[in-house]
Amino acid sequence: MLHKLKMYADFIKIEHTLFALPFAYAGAFLAAHGWFGWKLFLLITAAFTGMRTAAMVLNRIIDRDIDAINPRTAKRHLPAGLINVGEAYGILIIALSVYFVSAYLINRTAFMLSPIPVITAWIYPYLKRFTCLAHFVLGLNLAFAPLGGWIAVTDSFDPLGSEFVPAILGVAVIFWVAGFDIIYGLQDVEFDRKHGLHSIGAHYGVKAALAISAISHAIFFTLAAYAIHIYGAGVPAAFGLAIIALLLIYQHLIVNDKKYDEKRIQIAFFHANAVISAVLLFSIVAAVIAGG
Repeated sequence: MLHKLKMYADFIKIEHTLFALPFAYAGAFLAAHGWFGWKLFLLITAAFTGMRTAAMVLNRIIDRDIDAINPRTAKRHLPAGLINVGEAYGILIIALSVYFVSAYLINRTAFMLSPIPVITAWIYPYLKRFTCLAHFVLGLNLAFAPLGGWIAVTDSFDPLGSEFVPAILGVAVIFWVAGFDIIYGLQDVEFDRKHGLHSIGAHYGVKAALAISAISHAIFFTLAAYAIHIYGAGVPAAFGLAIIALLLIYQHLIVNDKKYDEKRIQIAFFHANAVISAVLLFSIVAAVIAGG
C-alpha cells in the first residue's frame, strides 16, 4: 500500500507544486496587505494543489500515446503500465473534488470562476499538436495563481485594481513559465520534428529557442520588479530581486545551444525555478511590509 502511494505521488509530481504555489500566496498577501489568516492559507493550499494535480494528470492521460513512443518518456507511469488509466482518472476525480470543494469554501467568486483553470489545463496538452504557443498556454495555467490568491481575499474579480498588480503578476508568470518550458522542450527537439509536434525549439532551432526563452525571462523579471516597486520595495525586496536575476542568468548559462542535456535542463527547470518562486514570494512580502 505504501509503495502504491509513493508511486501515485511520483506520478502527479507533487513537488512541482512548489513552482507556482508561492504566487497564490503572494496574490493573497497583496490583497490583504499582510497576513491573510490560517483558514485561507489552508484553503488556498488545498485548492491550488488539487488544481495542479488535476492539470498534471490530464497532461499524462492525454499524452500517454505520445509518451509511449518517446524514449525519454516511455518509462512514465501510464505508458510503462505502472499505473492504469482507470487509476489515473480516479486520481483526477479526487484532485478536482479537492479543488472545487476548496474553491467553494473560499468564497462565491472563487467557486464561480473555478472551471476556467480546469478548461485551460484540459486544452493545453492538445495544443502541442497544433502550435508552439503551447509554452505560453502552460504559463497561462499557472498565471491563475496570483489572481486566485487575490480573489480568495477580496471575493471579487478586479485584476486591474490596485495598480494592476494581480494582472501584472499573472502576465509575469506566463512569461516565466514559458521561458523555462521552452528550455525543457529542448530535450525533445528531434522527436517533435519527426512526429509533427510543435515546440519553439523544433520550429525555430535551439539558438532561437534559447533567445526567446531569455527574452521571456527578461519580461518576467521586469514585470515582477515593477509589481514589487509599486509596494515600496525596500532593501530586503531588492535583495530578493537580485537573487532572482542571478538565478535567471544562471539558467541561461548552464543551458546553451551546445549543452542542453537532461541533467542541465533539470537543474534549470526544477531547482532554480523552485527557488525563484520562493524568493519572489519573500520579496513581495518584504515590499508590502516595507510599504506599510
